[in-house]
Amino acid sequence: MTGTAPAGVAAGAAPGPILAAERLSKRFAAPDGGAIPVLEEVSFGLWPGEIVALLGKSGSGKSTLLRLLAGLIPPSSGRALYLGRPLEGPAEGVAMVFQTFALLPWLTVLGNVELGLEARGVPPAARRERALRVIDLIGLDGFEQAYPKELSGGMRQRVGFARALVVEPDALLMDEPFSALDVLTAENLRGELLDLWARDDFPTRAMLIVTHNIEEAVLLADRVLVLSSNPGRIRAELPVDLARPRRRGTPRFEALVDEIYGIMTGRDVRPTPVTGPQVTERASPTEQPLPPATVGGMAGLLEILVARGGREDLPDLARDLNLEVDDLLPLVDGAVLLGLATVDDADLSVTPVGREFVTVDILTAKELFARQAVERAPLVRAVANALAASIDGRLHERFFLDVLRRGFSEEEARHQLEIAIDWGRYGELFDYDANTGELSREPVTDTDTNEGGA
Repeated sequence: MTGTAPAGVAAGAAPGPILAAERLSKRFAAPDGGAIPVLEEVSFGLWPGEIVALLGKSGSGKSTLLRLLAGLIPPSSGRALYLGRPLEGPAEGVAMVFQTFALLPWLTVLGNVELGLEARGVPPAARRERALRVIDLIGLDGFEQAYPKELSGGMRQRVGFARALVVEPDALLMDEPFSALDVLTAENLRGELLDLWARDDFPTRAMLIVTHNIEEAVLLADRVLVLSSNPGRIRAELPVDLARPRRRGTPRFEALVDEIYGIMTGRDVRPTPVTGPQVTERASPTEQPLPPATVGGMAGLLEILVARGGREDLPDLARDLNLEVDDLLPLVDGAVLLGLATVDDADLSVTPVGREFVTVDILTAKELFARQAVERAPLVRAVANALAASIDGRLHERFFLDVLRRGFSEEEARHQLEIAIDWGRYGELFDYDANTGELSREPVTDTDTNEGGA
C-alpha cells in the first residue's frame, strides 16, 4: 500500500506517501526477558489529500502505531518513513493531537500555541503572528490571553489543534482527539474540523486519526484501516466512497458502519462450535485472551437481546444503549467466546444456550456458565485444570501470573487473571483469597484461613 496511491488521491499530487509503514513491528520487553508483540508486519501509506482512520479493539496497537509513525518510539523491525526517508527520531513535519489535551496550565492560549514554534527557534514576532493566525482559524480569537482552567473541554481541545497546526505539519496525527469530550461538543468539533479541511489555507496535507468510534471513522475518513489484536495487524482496509458532508442514516453510510462492525466482531482465531462435543483443537490462554467482560455485563447484554427478539443490529444496539464500540464489543466478544451469542456481519444473535442462561434459575445458570467457561475459555480451563492437578487443590496466583507474563505485559497478565477469577467464581469452579493470593478449588472460608495459619 505504500507504493500506490489509493483511489481518491489526485494523480501526480506527490511522488509518494507522506508517511509510510513498511512491515512495521513493535515488541515490548516482558518481565521474564522475552518480548510481547504489539504490532506485526504493518504496511500502509498516508498520502497527501487524504484522511485515514485507524480502528481496532483495545490492545490492537493503534496508539503505538501512531507513535511509531511520528518517530516518537523506534520499531522492533520494519521501517517508518517520512517523505520516503526512514525515521530515526521525531519527524519534523508531523504534529500530534492527544486525547488528554496536554496543555501547560501556567501558559495562556497564545503561549501554549506558540510552544512548538519556540522549540523550532522561530523569532518571537514571527511566532506570535503565526499563532494568532491559527488561533483565529480554529475559532479561538478572543481567548488568546485565557488560561486552560478558564476553558471548556472543547475549547481546550481547540488549543490542542491550534498548537499542532501552527507548525504547518505535512501530516497531522490524532490519538482519539474527541473521546474526552461530551457527545455534542465532539460532534461540533468533528464538523468544524471537516470544514477547515475543505479550505485551501488549512495548514496540513494529510490526517491520520486513531478512534474507537466506528461512526466517527466513517464520518471523517477517506480510508478506514481495521486492526486485529494480539498482535496488531491490518485486518481490513475499506475506502469510504461517500461525498462530504456525510449524513448518518443514509443507506450507504449504514452499510459501511455495519461492514466495519462485522469485521471488528470477527474472531482473530478459528472459532469453536457453539454447542456440541468437547473441542479438541483448543487455543492457549495467550492465543485467545479473555475479553474484559464481567458476567453481569454479558448477562445484561443477553437479557436485552432476548427482550428485543433475540437478534439485533449492533450499530443500532450501541446507539440505543448510548455505548461506544469499546464499551460494547468486549461484552459481545465474551458472549461469543462462551457460545452464548453469535455474530453474523453486524447482527448479534442469542444462541439457545445464551437464551437458557438468562431465563433459568440462578443455580442452573451458574452450572451452565461453568460448563461453557471450561469448554471455551482457555484461561479458565487452565486454572481449573491446574488446581485439579495440585496436591491440595490450591495454588498461589504467582504461578498463573508467571505463566501469563510469557505472553502478556505485567498489567495485562494481572487483568487476564482477574477476568478468569471473576468468571470462575461465578461458575463456582474455583475461589480466590485476596488476603493470601491463593486460588482454590473449594470456596475459601474463615476455617480454611485459620487452618492454613496453624
